[in-house]
Amino acid sequence: MISIREEWEIERLRKSAALLVQTFLEIEKLIIPGVSTRHLDQIAETVIRDGGGKPAFKGYKGYPATICTSIDDVVVHGIPNDEVLKEGSILSIDNGVLLDGYYSDAAKSFPVGKISEADQNLMSTTLQALHWGIRKCRTGNHLSDVSHTIQSTVEAEGYQVVRALVGHGIGTELHEEPQIPNYGQPGRGPKLQEGMVFAIEPMVNTGTSEVEILEDGWTVRTKDRKASAHFEHTVLVTKGKPEILTIGIEDRK
Repeated sequence: MISIREEWEIERLRKSAALLVQTFLEIEKLIIPGVSTRHLDQIAETVIRDGGGKPAFKGYKGYPATICTSIDDVVVHGIPNDEVLKEGSILSIDNGVLLDGYYSDAAKSFPVGKISEADQNLMSTTLQALHWGIRKCRTGNHLSDVSHTIQSTVEAEGYQVVRALVGHGIGTELHEEPQIPNYGQPGRGPKLQEGMVFAIEPMVNTGTSEVEILEDGWTVRTKDRKASAHFEHTVLVTKGKPEILTIGIEDRK
């Protein structure tokens, strides 16, 4: 069952997303070589709690931190630590907020200093795939239309989507139905209805789509240790242009 949110619920989701955006903007100021991911995590938690919210990830199934900090070949769920950021790396941050009973979720890949043209293209393609997929989040389309669009955009540039991890519904729980793969045939799955809210999140690898989980039980790395990028937005399905609740984390409209 996919929840259809009423207007008062959507307004709470917007407020949760606004606090999440504020958190990203504060973190982004600090993403430079020499800063530790643990410091970024501490700042994120402070901003969220000062805004009246709770970190959505901290304590979720035992996750120990507020944000996920995934560097280079780490796809998702990297745990913040005392390691400092290095020039030329890709840093993907995944973050979520719980505010007044409603969740928001977003992710963004950042360059640490000056990065290679290849890594920049990887990031740009991932972001483009996210936006093309989001355009399909309107009434009458099928859920798999989102998935197919993301896959087609990514593979046209020679990259691979991660198939072991998916996007999801979101609202009063961090992860709700439906699961949203980043691949698939169009015209399948449930038809989208106004008021559905999704976390759309392509995870894109330079090389193989295959990943593995490290011994900490959280960190997901590419199997071939090539670079990966991750972008995510919380999105409201409408009859017309979808509403990206977390659009403020990036410049593209």
